[in-house]
Amino acid sequence: QVQLVESGGGLVQAGGSLRLSCAASGRTFSGYDMGWFRQAPGKEREFVAAITWGGIWKYGDSVKGRFTISRENAKDTMYLQMNTLKPEDTGVYYCAARRRGPITTQAMGLMSTYDYWGQGTQVTVSS
Repeated sequence: QVQLVESGGGLVQAGGSLRLSCAASGRTFSGYDMGWFRQAPGKEREFVAAITWGGIWKYGDSVKGRFTISRENAKDTMYLQMNTLKPEDTGVYYCAARRRGPITTQAMGLMSTYDYWGQGTQVTVSS
């Protein structure tokens, strides 16, 4: 089984930055496509960013130009660098993963694509 643990969330003022991490264990990190989703209270979970095992990136429209996704396979870790944060970025950020394989850019942004999920880390952006 794959275990995913998010970290790096916290409270930051609008315009600030945070860097989230997702550490994978139980299986080799390099064998998985991974992504980030977020959920604000009372709202549906929203796609943020994803990166495949082969290095293909995808971003949600609301974070393009502000967030950067990356991974370090040797450390079994994925990162989300979040810059120019806005109050609407507030929510619980979840790490997701699936075994590497054929995938479309559309599927990269769908929750149903991923089989493993972390417990989430809270991000709060104050105005």
